[in-house]
Amino acid sequence: MNQIENVLHENRHFPPPPEFQAKARLSSEAAYQRMYRESIDQPDAFWGRIARELPWIEPFQKVLDWSNAPFAKWFVGGKLNVSAVCLDQHAYGVRAQKPAIIWEGEPGDSRTLSYGELHLEVCRFANVLKRRGLKKGDRAAIYMPMIPEAAIAMLACARIGVAHSVVFGGFSAQALRERIEDGACTAVITADGSFRRGSVLALKPQVDEAVKGLDAVHTVFVVRRAKNPIEWSKTRDVWVHEACAEASPECTPEPMDSEDLLFLLYTSGSTGRPKGIVHTTGGYIVGSYLSTQYVFDLREDDVYWCTADVGWVTGHSYIVYGPLANGATVVMYEGAPNTPHPGRMWEIVDKHKVTIFYTAPTAIRAFMKWGDEWPAKYSLATLRLLGTVGEPINPEAWIWYHKQIGHERCPIVDTWWQTETGSIMITPLPGVTSTTPGSATRPFFGVDAAVVDEAGKELGPNEGGYLVLRRPWPSMLRGIWGDEQRYRDNYWSKFKTMYFAGDGARRDEHGYLWILGRVDDVINVSGHRLSTMEVESALVSHAKVCEAAVVGRPDALTGQAICAFVTVDTGLEPDDRLKQELMEHVAKEIGKLARPAEIRFTDMLPKTRSGKIMRRLLRDIAAGIETVGDTSTLEDFSVLARLRDNEE
Repeated sequence: MNQIENVLHENRHFPPPPEFQAKARLSSEAAYQRMYRESIDQPDAFWGRIARELPWIEPFQKVLDWSNAPFAKWFVGGKLNVSAVCLDQHAYGVRAQKPAIIWEGEPGDSRTLSYGELHLEVCRFANVLKRRGLKKGDRAAIYMPMIPEAAIAMLACARIGVAHSVVFGGFSAQALRERIEDGACTAVITADGSFRRGSVLALKPQVDEAVKGLDAVHTVFVVRRAKNPIEWSKTRDVWVHEACAEASPECTPEPMDSEDLLFLLYTSGSTGRPKGIVHTTGGYIVGSYLSTQYVFDLREDDVYWCTADVGWVTGHSYIVYGPLANGATVVMYEGAPNTPHPGRMWEIVDKHKVTIFYTAPTAIRAFMKWGDEWPAKYSLATLRLLGTVGEPINPEAWIWYHKQIGHERCPIVDTWWQTETGSIMITPLPGVTSTTPGSATRPFFGVDAAVVDEAGKELGPNEGGYLVLRRPWPSMLRGIWGDEQRYRDNYWSKFKTMYFAGDGARRDEHGYLWILGRVDDVINVSGHRLSTMEVESALVSHAKVCEAAVVGRPDALTGQAICAFVTVDTGLEPDDRLKQELMEHVAKEIGKLARPAEIRFTDMLPKTRSGKIMRRLLRDIAAGIETVGDTSTLEDFSVLARLRDNEE
């Protein structure tokens, strides 16, 4: 059997609340269909019109050149500058005094930067970069905490045509070095340290180790944040606050060709070295600009908070570039969600009157584990829209989010996209879509998504298969840095003319898409191909389970057997009786064929620093084999050690 079987059934529907719908940017099915059909049937007209809403330095001559597929060129001949798109059009207009970034530090310190102030800070730092010899076409690594200077660094690079490569501030020195070397970066922008879970996380020492012996790195720019002691190179290191104090607040934005490199962002494969995903200027900013507007129903008075780190693509597209291109007010938070207490996020929502809250299913399940009493301490009355990102959300977590955080009045946009896609691909539109817990619902404008079988033939309702995108879109990756063949092999070799996302999916009888997780994670039990996401959802629906990850392990009789790693509620002592109870619960929820052969209890699951469960590591543990491949994104290596120690 080549299809992924559909075993999870979810029939609850939540139409847009009438009061939300009445004020929404898009509020009717007819309006959505009109825009969507135009974006598919007349893409040049649609994308050309959207792109012209941005301030181009020189107009583009052609919307799309797909003559050298799979290498797209969008808005051919046009020139613009992303920093100017995000700042100049607002700083010199009516939004000059409007808050651009509201920042909250973990210890409780805070800052607010207006568009006018942010513009000045970016121009000053751009001039500092130029003074140290950085120029158009160079690349700089950014290794920063979640402070305003991270966004300032990104925008300053974009302003002078330097491509940035943001590396998450929790990565090891070795992981940072690999990315600096692969991208041939000539400078690194960092901070002395940051605050995380009540302690100082030193960053500069990691950079010192990473660049040791790299003669190509001529400058390390250091932001003073934690004031922890650091070593200093007089010839290489530059204090940002000192250099900016002497810099001019005026910096003319560099005219960038639409296809000029904007940034590299490294994403890990299951094996081999990290991939440097290439994103260019024009198409990327158009995609992030439009999706921010419609997916989040953005309004002038919104206070928008995406809880991601700028080290991930979500932070690029939906903290910095998309919201600022729209002139939005963005909240940034430096610290951990449970420091100094598990209500910290809700405290910030009330303090800054947040209206839009966008987070990951992993975080939502953590909030659930910490208890309903924490959000109950806060009003959350300003919230009007919730979102999820990063992986499929199980229905149980969706319902908790809807009730405990949204108080049953806030639509939820469950979004599917990737580092490679640059912007949101599949999502509800909150004033239009009747949502179903666990489904990302329908493609966004210009996105032609399909579920196909092994031969590339589109499947019917509720037949699980491969999720593909059948046509190019503006914010798509333009390649893998320095490796054209790897780009072709990774994304275009399976179906030739269609981009293969690597995920399984099904489309239900209503036309809604359900993401079933990575096809590498599909389990084949006695010829039945089962999605790990559906089995995990069944486990998490049990009252005693906080989180679950399901993998396949070799089995002589059935080919593969289902092995579940389960985290239970705080204070519970899991035993064999609970194991049996959970096995029967899964059998009752989705059928006997999905009953786990083995359940292992664990206090924590191995996750990336962006919160995704690393199932391939669990597959190795379940199979009793040594872990191979890239583990540089693993958040806590001790979790892996504990799981190994507990192998049965």
